[in-house]
Amino acid sequence: MLDTKKKQKVIKKSQIHEKDTGSIDVQVAVLSEQISELANHLKTHKKDNSSRRGLIKMVADRRTHLKYLERKDKSRHSALVKKMDK
Repeated sequence: MLDTKKKQKVIKKSQIHEKDTGSIDVQVAVLSEQISELANHLKTHKKDNSSRRGLIKMVADRRTHLKYLERKDKSRHSALVKKMDK
């Protein structure tokens, strides 16, 4: 799990306007950060199947958000994917 300070940093980096906490961009950024932390956890705890299931669910959720954004606004989707690749 992300601690509050780390989550706020991720939200600050990806928000569209000052009070934005729930846009697709923010949700994808938070999910990506959680996925990376959980992947690191699973490298050391290989038999933690509960966390592995949660990781798979998060990846599917992020993929769903990205598909939605691609359908609604292709330019924003491509900008978000470029930002995530960095």
